[in-house]
Amino acid sequence: MRALLNWWGALVGLLLILTGGLLQPALPWWNPQLGFVFQDLQVTAQVPALLLTALVCGPRSGMLAAVAYISLGLSVIPVFQEGGGLAYLQQPSFGYLAGFVPAAWLCGRLVQQTGMDRLERLTGAALLGLFTIQICGLLNLGLGGLANRWSVSLPQLILTYSLLPLPGQLLLCCFVGVLARVLRPLLLVNR
Repeated sequence: MRALLNWWGALVGLLLILTGGLLQPALPWWNPQLGFVFQDLQVTAQVPALLLTALVCGPRSGMLAAVAYISLGLSVIPVFQEGGGLAYLQQPSFGYLAGFVPAAWLCGRLVQQTGMDRLERLTGAALLGLFTIQICGLLNLGLGGLANRWSVSLPQLILTYSLLPLPGQLLLCCFVGVLARVLRPLLLVNR
């Protein structure tokens, strides 16, 4: 039964990640002249979808979803933000995608610990998952920069792939913590 739950969690996680690539999260903002307007966060919902999968379904489901997503993207299906295929291994952003696997494992393992059903701890686990993704991406950028793999300078790559998306991703990690806090008791997963 546990194996079936892992596979179902992975399938749901994969679908969440694929759907997250199509979503552009926005923050409602009050404008005195226009009323409520939506400010685009300049990120997709893939990372929050992965982190939510790991927080709710555990490390196995999160890792299976991450591996399935990366496998789909490296095959002929262009599910990544900038396309797909084996050539994507040479993209500066691939390190962030590779970071999905350890991030899912870390988040999933953390929430299996006693006392992790509190909102701040779930949010903290999501933040640690996000920083794991960031570290993997920065390592890839650093190694690629040392090898002169890209024509763009390393500071510009770090700005584009790490610093600019980070505020939106941090905000979405808070949202993921809230969602995980609501969903975990409802789904009775990992008890």
